[in-house]
Amino acid sequence: TSDPVPAENNSIEEAKQDTTNGQKAEAEIQDSTSGEPEQKADTNIKQDGEEAGTASTGGDAVEASSKREQSTPSSILEKGLIYFFFRGRVGITSPSEVNEIARSYIILRPLPHGAKLGDGPIADAGHNRMLALPKKVLPVSPKDRFMTFVEKTNVSMEEIKDTLSASDYMTKTAGSRHTPAAAPIGEGVYAITSTGSETHLAYILTIPAEISEVQEAVGLKARGSFLTSAKNPETSAPAGASLPKGAEYPREIQDEFKGRGWMPLEPKLLDYDNAQFIIIGHKDDALEKATVPQPDDEERNKEAPKEEMEKLEHEDELRVEHLKGDDSVFEDLGLSSKEFSGMQTTW
Repeated sequence: TSDPVPAENNSIEEAKQDTTNGQKAEAEIQDSTSGEPEQKADTNIKQDGEEAGTASTGGDAVEASSKREQSTPSSILEKGLIYFFFRGRVGITSPSEVNEIARSYIILRPLPHGAKLGDGPIADAGHNRMLALPKKVLPVSPKDRFMTFVEKTNVSMEEIKDTLSASDYMTKTAGSRHTPAAAPIGEGVYAITSTGSETHLAYILTIPAEISEVQEAVGLKARGSFLTSAKNPETSAPAGASLPKGAEYPREIQDEFKGRGWMPLEPKLLDYDNAQFIIIGHKDDALEKATVPQPDDEERNKEAPKEEMEKLEHEDELRVEHLKGDDSVFEDLGLSSKEFSGMQTTW
């Protein structure tokens, strides 16, 4: 798994159109085919004022907890909030099937290793990541090996809003065209985990409360995970299976590939635009496979990875209930519920 070979030629041709208002019209991407983790400083985090302290600065649900820091296992390389969106094809505001989806997105909002969630929306720390899924759906079995790439990293909520918003543009042949706003289809918590030589992207959904036909169609489950590996941008790939321009890693990171085409995914690799990684589905027990306790953590009496994820998801569930339920996605991301449709669960 440290050097997987994609089973398919996933076409990841970039076809983005920019207008004077930034990235407005977005053309479709055609189908085809883990020591302690590094942490980014979050200047918005509340400091401990509970267990030796959880003080509040106001306006942010993220709280620092020394107790949580000590109990969180090192096999959780990163944790945070995750959002799933999709956008209909040009002129299709509300897709009625997967084939009418132009592009799917995953937004990652990393949290400090020892963070817990309180009440309120999540303040913008400016190091969010927007991932794009050319296949538009998520892998549901080991046969599904889908390339994913970092479209934007270290971005603010305002930038994400601009990308997800609707836009109108003119073409010489078809005249005025309308690109619809992206629709949210899921929100929850995630963790990038290490189980020795393998890494995983695991998640637990908070909303919607129940999986419906839209989530099922795109491969979203109440709990799930994917086996992950990062692509070496300096090695070749089958035609159509990589971006025209890969991530520009600094030499110290690039050297970690040791000339291999792939390596286990680490959070730092996602902090570069155009970083590419593969996500591979699990047949069953996906979350359990991604959260196997590691010997070092067990010896140090750390929390089991799944228990930490469940604790974070419970905090997120309470936070969402105290906000606006499913519409808390809009408050978190600074989106207008008037412009963006509500959580889509049916076609």
